[in-house]
Formats: sequence, C-alpha cells, structure tokens
Amino acid sequence: MGAGSTLGHQLLRTLVAPGRRDFERRSAALEAVQRGLLERWIRAVAPTAQGRRLGVQPHWRWEDFAREVPVQRYGDYAQPIERQRSDAGQALIASPVMRYQPTSGSTSAVKWIPYTKLFLGELDRAITAWVGDLYRQFPQHTGGTHYWSLSWIPTEMRGQTAGDINDDMKLLSFGKRLLAYLTQAAPQEIALAGTSDDSMFATLAWLMADENLSFISVWSPTFALGALEQASRWRVELAEALARGSWGARTPRMAGLRCPRSARAASLLRQWDGRLQPAFFAELWPRLALLSSWDTAAAAPWAAQLKALLPQAAFQGKGLWATEGVVSFPFAGRYPLAYTSHVYEFEDAGDGRILAPWQIRQGQEVIPLLTTGSGFARYRMSDVVRVDGFLGSVPCLTFLGRNDGVDLVGEKISATTAQGLLDTLPAGTLPVTLLALDRSSGGRPGYVLLVEGAAGSQGLRPDLGAHIEAGLLQHFHYRLARELDQLAPAACIALPAMRDLYLEQCRERGMIEGNIKIEPLRHWGGEVPAVLRRALDASSAQAARAA
Repeated sequence: MGAGSTLGHQLLRTLVAPGRRDFERRSAALEAVQRGLLERWIRAVAPTAQGRRLGVQPHWRWEDFAREVPVQRYGDYAQPIERQRSDAGQALIASPVMRYQPTSGSTSAVKWIPYTKLFLGELDRAITAWVGDLYRQFPQHTGGTHYWSLSWIPTEMRGQTAGDINDDMKLLSFGKRLLAYLTQAAPQEIALAGTSDDSMFATLAWLMADENLSFISVWSPTFALGALEQASRWRVELAEALARGSWGARTPRMAGLRCPRSARAASLLRQWDGRLQPAFFAELWPRLALLSSWDTAAAAPWAAQLKALLPQAAFQGKGLWATEGVVSFPFAGRYPLAYTSHVYEFEDAGDGRILAPWQIRQGQEVIPLLTTGSGFARYRMSDVVRVDGFLGSVPCLTFLGRNDGVDLVGEKISATTAQGLLDTLPAGTLPVTLLALDRSSGGRPGYVLLVEGAAGSQGLRPDLGAHIEAGLLQHFHYRLARELDQLAPAACIALPAMRDLYLEQCRERGMIEGNIKIEPLRHWGGEVPAVLRRALDASSAQAARAA
C-alpha cells in the first residue's frame, strides 16, 4: 500500500472519530435531537413553495407538524422536482441542490432525488459515525485499500447526469471525501466509461491488480457475485489488459482512464480455470479483511454465497439505506436508527398508527417515514423494520422486507408474506423471487417462483411449486381467487442462470445497476422472457394431460 493511502487512513480515522463519539454521546437524548432537527427543517421549508403548499408555519412544534402535514409519497413530489430541475430553483427547501440522484428503487422506474447541501450533511453524519465505528471494530481493514460501490446508471441515461453521480464517496463531506479517495482501490472516473459493461471491466481490472485490497463495500450481494462471475468470463481479456497496461479495443470508450498494470494478477488470471473457488480469491486478495453488503430478508441466501467465496474476510451487513435517505446503519454490532441525520416517524405495520421514534417499542414492526434535507416531508418508505433493542434511547432495527404488495385479481399478497414463504423452502434452495405474472400458465394470472438451479437443471420444479401453492392457500383472498379459477396454480421454474435473467429483466425495466435488490415478490407486467414462457406453456400442457 502506498504512503498516500496509509496517510489517508490515518487522517480519515482522526477526522471521523468525533462523529462516532457524538453519535454515542447523544444516544440518550433521542427526543431532544429529533425535535431540534425538525425545528431546523421547518425553518428551511416554511419560506419555500412547498412550505406554502403544505401550510408550514415557522412556529410549529413536532405535534403541529404531525397533525397538519399528510404522509407523502414520491408521486407528491414528481412534478415539483421536475419544475425545480428545469429552473434550478429551491422550491422544496431553502438549500442549494448539489445534484439529482437517480434511483429506480426495486419496484419502480427512475425517480430523481434532490441532493441538497442540507441533505448531504445529514448523510455525512450517518456515514461518518459508521466509518468511525468501522475503524474501531475492524482495525485490520485499515491495512489496505478499499472499494466502495460505484452504482452506475444505465448506459442510455449517462448523458442526463454527471458521470460520477452514484459514487458512494459523494455521501461524505468534501474534506473527508478527499482523504477517502486516497484509500480507494478503484478511481471514481470508472463511472465515466462509455457503457456499464466497460465500467464493470475497468472495476475488475483495478480490483484484481490490487493485492492490498482489504475492504469491499457493495449494496447488493448479487452485484458482487455477478462481478466475480463476469471476471471468470473475462479472465483472458483481463489478463491481457493487466499484462500490457492497456484497455485494448475498449480504449476509445474508457474516457482517458488509465489501465492498471499487474504481472502478478495477469499470471493468476491465466492460470485460473474460471471456477469460483475461495482459494483463487484468497490468493488474489490476500489482505482482504472485511466485506459489507445487504444480508437480510431476500438478500440473505446470496450474502451467504458471497461470504462462502470470500471466507478470509469478516462480514458486516448494511442496515437500511435508500437513495431517499438512511434509516439505520451498522454501529457497535447493532443497527441503530440514524437519529442524528433526518427526522423520523414510524407507522405501525399492524394498526397504522404513526409514532415518534421515542414511542416505538421492542418487537414492534414499523414502516419508516422520513423528513429530510432534500425537502421531503413525512415520506413513506415501502420497508418494514422490527425494533430489536436500543442503543441508549435509540431503537435498533432489523430490516424485514418491503411492504409492496401485489393484487392481480384481489388476492392481496404482500412482500412480507412472500418472504415468509421463501423462508420455509428446503435447505439449499436459492430463491430469486416470487413472480406475479399477468399471464401465467393457461393464460391466467398467477405466481411463479424463480429458483437458481444447479448446472444442468432446467424447467419446472413441481415439488417447490406445490410448496408455494400450499403456503399461498393459507391466505383467504388467494384461496378464494383460486377457487373462483381467477388464478393459475403457483409454479416453480429452476434455471442455472436464473439470477442473471432476473437482473437483466430488472435493467430492461429501467432499474439502476448496483441498486437492484433480490426481492421476495415482484410483479412483471407484459410478456416474460421466452425461456420462462416455454416452461409455463409446458406446465399448461402437462396440466391439460393430467385433466
């Protein structure tokens, strides 16, 4: 590791330590901190167009705000954001907009989130406490370089945005960001490559050239798994690029980005048979000490697969972050509410009551509402978390899944219901998603479980289809829809590359690389990929013969 990287770690650790200590010190004063943040937000919003629309008054207290301002969703902001983007104004909150961050979420097309100076300060407080705790908990991860995810936007959208718009380091304040860049294994200019494919190739080249890599932070474990699989497919081209220090035919699309050179990595790649084995990655990255990604709900089996490939590294989950704001993050072995960042309320997932963060209790399942420096007020997320303890007076949260539901014909299946069914599948099963289709087998709507199968396996899995059907039939509305013949029986399709097919379909539906999650439940409107349609048609024919 170079002297610049070592110095960067030393200075960054010193710079983030006060933020970590402040987060701990004020954890006994949750209510006071939250009321203070709301007072600041009210002062910044009251004089704006949004403040006038919502009737926000500068003298409001928490109780006034909760009574007068309705719960909001992105649709309430879509038009004001478009107007604000076009006239470069501050219609939502009196804070300069530094950029607009695109997000697809996991179930919708692209949304644009204003990243104001005030909002970036809120994110900085959370990531500062997190990074400060990383240095404290995992001192060994400071012994090398780091990779923090670059979640690139789709190739066709790159003309609409700054190339580095999804650089995770942009969440830090300017000074911390400069120091953090000294520790990075891959340059941020990778995002400027002509296509997502080229950005991935460049990322792999830089990471494979770096034998001092000690920390990998990604959001979805499937993103990391896909990158490792892509490295296998590209191993000959990567070896050539690293041996020569040249991008070869990709050079015109690399926007002047330097190609790393590593005879060591080139030799390892030439000897590699392409199988994903822990021994190969241990030799490639001998100093890898820490790995971080989502690891709860539907991400759990994929995180386990990633851990198994990189067993030399300790593992840390992410908590709940979204482009719209942060809810929780890892700290001292737990996932506390990021109470020094935004203003939070919680909707009880059972009875719909809306509570202040100091009112929620152990074991309660709740849905976060965020009021943030981007100008969003009481913004309802689609995530369900459970209160699993407290850090001082601050609730610690476990992500259970999204609260989005599917209602093809009135059956009312929720994502948490789907996750519960996936959790009952036989050990060793790798579910990708429970897919709700407008046209399943026999031309009727229905649910199809997509499973990652072993090499050579393909087609229907009647045993798993029957398992899912039995679980769904426990729900009154689903059973009624089946009895009325409104829905086809649940089915299961297994393919060796099912995860790749799923991710490809998500990208085609406008979702953003690196932000795509494996979700327990999805609704795909329109036609499905041909390989799935063939399996469903075979299921229909089989059922017809049985009848």
